[in-house]
Parts: sequence; C-alpha cells; structure tokens
Amino acid sequence: MENQVFESSEERTFQYQSSLPSLPVPTLDESLKRYLDAVKPFLNQEEYQRTEDIVKKFEHGIGKLLQHKLLQRAKEKKNWLEEWWLNVAYLDARIPTQIYYNFGGSGPYLEHYWPPKEGTQIERGCIAIWHTLKYWELIRTEKLVVHRHGNMPLDMNQFRMLFCTCKIPGITRDSLGNYFRTESEGECPSHLIVLCRGRVFAFDAVHEGHILSPPEIFRQLAYIQKRCHNEPDGPGLAALTSGERTQWAETREYLTNLDPKNLCLLEKIQSSLFVISLDDSSPHGTPEDYTPITKLSLTGDPTIRWGDKSYNCILFSNGTFGSNCDHSPFDAMALVVLCSYIDQKIIESEGRWKGSDKVRDIPWPEELVFTLNQNMLNDIGHAKERYYQQVSDVQLVNYAFTSFGKALTKKKGLHPDTFVQLGLQLAYYKLHGHPGCCYETAMTRRFYHGRTETMRPCTVEVVEWCKSMLDPSCSSHKRQQQMLKAFAKHNKMMKECENGKGFDRHLLGLLLIAKEEGLPVPELFTDPAFTRSGGGGNFVLSTSLVGYTNIGGAAVPMIHHGYGFFYRIRDDRIIVTCTAWKSCPETDPEMLCKNLFQSLQDMIQLMATAHL
Repeated sequence: MENQVFESSEERTFQYQSSLPSLPVPTLDESLKRYLDAVKPFLNQEEYQRTEDIVKKFEHGIGKLLQHKLLQRAKEKKNWLEEWWLNVAYLDARIPTQIYYNFGGSGPYLEHYWPPKEGTQIERGCIAIWHTLKYWELIRTEKLVVHRHGNMPLDMNQFRMLFCTCKIPGITRDSLGNYFRTESEGECPSHLIVLCRGRVFAFDAVHEGHILSPPEIFRQLAYIQKRCHNEPDGPGLAALTSGERTQWAETREYLTNLDPKNLCLLEKIQSSLFVISLDDSSPHGTPEDYTPITKLSLTGDPTIRWGDKSYNCILFSNGTFGSNCDHSPFDAMALVVLCSYIDQKIIESEGRWKGSDKVRDIPWPEELVFTLNQNMLNDIGHAKERYYQQVSDVQLVNYAFTSFGKALTKKKGLHPDTFVQLGLQLAYYKLHGHPGCCYETAMTRRFYHGRTETMRPCTVEVVEWCKSMLDPSCSSHKRQQQMLKAFAKHNKMMKECENGKGFDRHLLGLLLIAKEEGLPVPELFTDPAFTRSGGGGNFVLSTSLVGYTNIGGAAVPMIHHGYGFFYRIRDDRIIVTCTAWKSCPETDPEMLCKNLFQSLQDMIQLMATAHL
C-alpha cells in the first residue's frame, strides 16, 4: 500500500452508495453444509453424527420457516444484517466495552522520522492532528478516493463514522450518535476535545473557514498542557466511560440531572471531531517490538480516554502515538486507512511542518467544567479502580518477525494472509495439543453497508496438515501436499465469505428471527458442537489481518481461555500482536508467538525442500 492514492477529483466518495448490491441471504442447505464442515475438527464420529442429525432436523423443520422469514426481511432492507449486527455485536453489550470491545494500536511513525524523544509530544502531535483534519476535509468534500475490489466499488459508509461519532450509554442498550455531515449535507461540528490530567478542553479546529495550521494547533495544545501542569489535576470524568454500561448510563443520567449544563458539555464531547489524549507516559517502542506502546494504547489511563468516542488520538510524552477506538461505528479498516494517510504525509514532509509559522488571532481553548458532587467523585474513583483491576489482567506482546514477509511468500505462490493463518494454526496445535477454533475477519464491503463475515480457518484440511507436521515418519512431500490442500481450502472459503456466502452471520440471522417471533431457540444453537466450534462468539483464536500497511492494532480475546491475534504483513516482515488474560493458566502469548515464528520458518522450508 506504499504511496496509496487517497484523493480523487473525478468521483465523489459516496457516489456509488445507492447502487451497491444488497447483502444476499445464502441458501439454507449451502450454509448448513458449510457449518457441518466447520464443526468436524472438534467432534468425534459419534458427536458428529448427532450434530448432523440435529442439522438435518433443522433444515427440514423450523429452519425452513426461519429462512422464509429472513428472505422476507431481506426484501424490505438493503442490508438485512446491519441493524441487528450493530445491536447484538455491540450496543447490547453490558460489560465494559472500552476494555472488552475497543481496539487500539500504536502509530508507526517511530520507524522513520519520529523515534521516541522526550519533549516532542506537542511539536509532533500538532502535525499529526493537522493531517487528520485534512483527511476529515477529504471526506467532508467527498474527495476521498472510492475503495475498489478490482473494478467493483466498495461500501464507503464506515468513513462517515470516523469523525463526530460517539456511543451513548443506555440502560439496556446503547445508541450511536453520529453528527458528521458532508459539505453538501450541511453544517458539521468542527471542534476537538483534549483530555489532559483529568481535565477536558475544547477548541475549534476551523477558524474563518480554514483549518488551523500546525503552529496554531501547537499554540492551543501548549496552552492546555501548561495549564494542566501548573494547576491541580481534574476529576477524570472520562473514566466513567470505561465502566459497565448500565452503571454508566445511570451515572450519566444522574450527572445530567445534577445540572442541565452537564448535558450540554457531554453533547459537546459526543459531537466533537475526535478526542486528543495528552498522555504523560513515555512508552518505548522499536520497529521490532511495539509492545509497551500498544499495551498502553489499549489499557492506559482511563481519565484521558473517552471510551465511547470513535477515535481517541493518543499523544505520548516521548512523541510516540497511539489510538483507542470504539468498535461499534466501524471496523479497524477505516482507522488503518486514516493512519496510513498520516504516515504517508509525514514521510513526504520528512516529519516537519514546512508551511507558514504565522498564528492567527484565534480563540483560546475553553475548559469544560462539569458540576459534580461527592457522589459523582466517588463513582469516578470506583470506575478508575475497577478499570485498573481489569486491565491489569491483560497480557500483550507486539513483535516483528523479520526473516521474510509477503515478497517471499508470494514468490512461492502462497497467499500471505493464508500463510500467517496456517502458521498460527500450527503454532496453536503445537502449544495446546489440539485444534483451536478460530475467527478471521472477512470483509463484505462489496455489498451495501457491508462490514464483516466470520471466516473459520480451522478446517479438517488444516488439522490433517498440522498432524503431518508433528509426525516424524511423514515425508516432506506428503507434508507439503497437505499444506497446499489446506491453503486451497482457506482461499476458497475466504472468497465465499467476501461474496456473501459465509454461514455465521446467516445462522445468527435465523436465530434472531426465531427470537423475534417468540419461538424456542432451535436445537442447532444449543448443541455443544455449536459453542465448541466457536459459535456464539466462543472462538479461542480471534484474529484479523490489519492489512499490508505500516499500521498495527489489537483487541483483547473473545473468551477467557482465548487469544486475540492481529497482524500486518510487509514485504520483508510480519508484525503480530497477541493478547491473552494473565489469569488463564493455559494461554501464553509469548510462547504462541515464538511457536508461530518457528512455524513460518518451517513452512517456507517445506516449500524449498519438498520435491514437487
């Protein structure tokens, strides 16, 4: 993705939205066949027979009715899944979403012009923020280039959600506030929120129709920093966003009843472009080991992260960068593209501002001072305490494998993403002695408002290959044949998922129809095979290719005895982030990474030594 083209003058960013195809509903028999194939690695013969009977019963019984009703829904909605997915996957969650759902990562700028260096926080921050504002301007004027798969335009809706977006807690379900407007749609909020030492500030990023320049942004941030360093710390209200959702909703209601001004201030934060976190920490990072930066981006000070905001841009004291994002409005892809843009611009300008140093007479930042009482201060204290207790359990490593990258795998005719996924399956199998049910994100953006589908990399073919790799009597030729079979299966399944032929979202749709109709939950979903193979959000390996760029990211595992595994692939290296819970004695992200790096070597070796 080097020197990607971000700007277009010929076409408008959202011009193809209305002509994108609807999200299809796969046929029932196709999805059930795929499901049966996916559960095989986790069942013995007898268990498989039982599951097969349950599936047949479902297909010829209640499944028929549910499929009929789902097809009806798909006739009425251009994306039958969209609203359901937003609610079930994100907004209905009651556990602390900042910890368990948000994703975050570190900026890659230390790899070129901005290595860690004390005293550069604001100097670098103002340049990165300026590029971010230029990107907002591209979306607002619809000049951001339309993404394509081959010739096909992809859905761009998630880019409307990057800015001016915030989740709002509810008693039983949260909601999403999106205040963004394109130029042709009208006015769009243009203020930024800055969180520093428990205090909240705001300033407008546009003055007299022009975006503030880096020297102007510098002036604003320096003013805030100076005040915060010379005056007592603030109450740290933002910590409330890291709590359990119903609790936060109730506290928020109490806060707005305390003083109507508090509601106006909350709305100011919600509608802001994004949040800037001025963080006093100095996490060290190198191109080979990003661990400290990524860990702090995900689990750092809750008083300077607004956990519900679509984008928190974290400026660390030593000039390194991080991000923390609410997952409900968009997938990591949208932020990766923004950060790639910033990265490219920083490289083009050699990390410096080469424009005018002139600073216009712009209004100083204003502090948002909430009316609080002792009850509220106690709630904030408890929220901080609980947050630190929970994140102290997060284990995270973020290492680069530097022996080779996509250049060599492609030369060997192997798809780079599949290469890493198969390597991970082998690493897990070696470490745990059994197959690991695995979720990999597949993108469905060729459909209207398409987001993701589950692709399940732990196939029968993969397990056969893993066994062959651990069997000393197996020849290299046999192992290579098994591996290529596993590759072919993975590639075929990924294509199907991207073309709307995955089965996980389809099964979810059928389950939700049953619930909406007040019908009993079909046996297919209560069968132990469903959960054991990862269904219902029970994947032991929760994985995603972050892309072929410099931008990395991470999230925590889906389940307590699982791993979160996120990776980016460069020409000469593969950078992985692996998360787990310290309180789980079985998982070991350090060891999983070590095994993975060995597996990748073994796989490339296999291509060199096996006689074709």
